[in-house]
Amino acid sequence: MIGAMTGHGHGHRVGLLARVRHALTPHSHDIADRVDEQATADRRGMRTVWGSFAVLMLTALVQAVVVLLTGSVALLSDTLHNAADALSAVPIAIAFLLGRRAATRRFTYGFGRAEDLAGLVVVGLIALSAVLAAVEAARRLAQPQQVRHVPAVAAAAVLGFAGNEIVARWRIRVGRRIGSAALVADGLHARADGFTSLAVLLAAGGAAVGWSWVDPVVGLAVAAVILVVLVGAARGVLGRLLDAAEPAEVDTARRLAAATPGVLGVEQVRLRWSGHGQLAELTVVVDRGASLVEAHRIAHDVEHRLLHGLHRALRAHVHPHPAPLAGVDDHALVAHHNRS
Repeated sequence: MIGAMTGHGHGHRVGLLARVRHALTPHSHDIADRVDEQATADRRGMRTVWGSFAVLMLTALVQAVVVLLTGSVALLSDTLHNAADALSAVPIAIAFLLGRRAATRRFTYGFGRAEDLAGLVVVGLIALSAVLAAVEAARRLAQPQQVRHVPAVAAAAVLGFAGNEIVARWRIRVGRRIGSAALVADGLHARADGFTSLAVLLAAGGAAVGWSWVDPVVGLAVAAVILVVLVGAARGVLGRLLDAAEPAEVDTARRLAAATPGVLGVEQVRLRWSGHGQLAELTVVVDRGASLVEAHRIAHDVEHRLLHGLHRALRAHVHPHPAPLAGVDDHALVAHHNRS
């Protein structure tokens, strides 16, 4: 097998401007560049994780003070929810720390999958949030309670929504930028919690006009919203765990490889995510009369195109396969040789 494995983490748009920019921008395929880019992504992720943790804990602490002053059970539920969401930063931070470790003889691909496991924890927290919201809403529907000091509760609810929305935008933006499904899932979780805070605001408004039934009804609606968020987050995280790839990215990889000079065909295309980046494995068909050096050059050219054309490509492994002789199936010959 002739392979070319290296890394580069940014993509380029096809076109004259992109080619000029590509030519003028210093870049290489050195291993140090990959490590530096991965470290940069990890630093961004860690800053986001701990920064959002601080925002949510501050929000929860302020809400807790209001709970002590007003005795609002609805706000207490939202406060506990925000505190739990802040604590979800812990598995994400652990995953980023593990992701910094170098590959070992046992974990030869490194520890990027730790983020996917952390994503499972976040998904579990979202599911728990949905269950707790539904149970609390059902209890409130059976035993309505009056909300005291409505203005203070409403202000705390607005604060809860603002804090969660700030954190959600921060986590989702950075998570997508560095390719972290776990961080995106945690951002979606924060957004769901923001709707929970708005539910407290609506409940406070209902209590102001004497409608005690508003609190449990809105609570059930919030539980349904959290379930919708849960489905979307679970699809992303479970997809990563099962090595799911975007069909459009697979088509792009095949097109880039097929357009490389010297490539006669593309037989296999495999993509998977590991931590912040994608790994690619391809088999391309080259001229049977090509030398070993020429086949390696073609494989390297394909690799170069993939690393610059795929979204967040981290590594590429390209295997050049000789074109079969007329009327001869090379795969059948190899299988026959192995059996004999």
